Amino acid sequence: MTLVLGIDGGGSTLRAAVADARGGPPLAMSAAGAGNARSVPETVLAERLAQVVAEAVPPGRAADVRCVVAGFAGSGVPGRAGDRGQGVAGRALSAALLRNGVTGARVRVAADSEIAFAGAPGTPPDGLVVISGTGAAAARMRDHRLAATADGCGWLTGDDGSGFWIAREGVRRALRAADGRGPATLLVDRLAEAFDAPAADPVSVRFALVDGALAASGPALARYCPVVVGAAVDGDAVAGRILDEAADLLAESARALRPRHGEPLVTAGGLLGRRGPLLERFTRRASRWELVPHPVRDGLAGAVALARTLPLQP
Repeated sequence: MTLVLGIDGGGSTLRAAVADARGGPPLAMSAAGAGNARSVPETVLAERLAQVVAEAVPPGRAADVRCVVAGFAGSGVPGRAGDRGQGVAGRALSAALLRNGVTGARVRVAADSEIAFAGAPGTPPDGLVVISGTGAAAARMRDHRLAATADGCGWLTGDDGSGFWIAREGVRRALRAADGRGPATLLVDRLAEAFDAPAADPVSVRFALVDGALAASGPALARYCPVVVGAAVDGDAVAGRILDEAADLLAESARALRPRHGEPLVTAGGLLGRRGPLLERFTRRASRWELVPHPVRDGLAGAVALARTLPLQP
């Protein structure tokens, strides 16, 4: 049996799946830590890739893996000269495959948006994809490849509407409430508790929120996004506005790519995937373009689907 290997390097989790090249569900799957090609050091990414490949490829079957597609957050535009993320991803993947004896396969390093879009039914070649997880981006696909992007600029300079953005806004508005600059919100106590630093007086709460956010270190702050989502579900108006604004920002990124009537629109990531907390809000906004989002869980299924489209390495 000829095998294909798909890899999804997300901002929070790196996942791999091995499947029959002819079709069918994955034969084995594995997961490790974050797989962002810009924020994870190359040596760490190589180790994590080696781990997921070793756990996904059945013992003694490395030579049967003939096609590999790996998509990474932070990998930029595939094939663009000088792209740091692409270089890191390519080198780390090559080292991991070699270490596991996968040496005779055709390999493609893709953007996370490419594999997410490929996860739609029928693996459409053209259309739009909007991703919101730890980070966020919108992309236009043409012939299964990335043609244009909006945002995806990283937590420091962009990723508007992402899990990081939502968590950061939650902290900022909790701080405004704590010192009287903004309306009261459940986020003050809930974030302080999440940071394991509950405090009784306003000054202590402010220090707890600031220290907790700084300790989370950049994109890792996204793990507190569920606190904001939970407060919104419980009726907190401030948290609800944050989610509304996040959906607006994601729609703005999609709109920058000039949506076309009737074209495929795929959504992915923890916030826009199946049952994602922003999906309903984003769907209402997408209806302005007469488009209905097709949510996918992540890019892993798409990576496998794309691997099946590659010509087999002789």
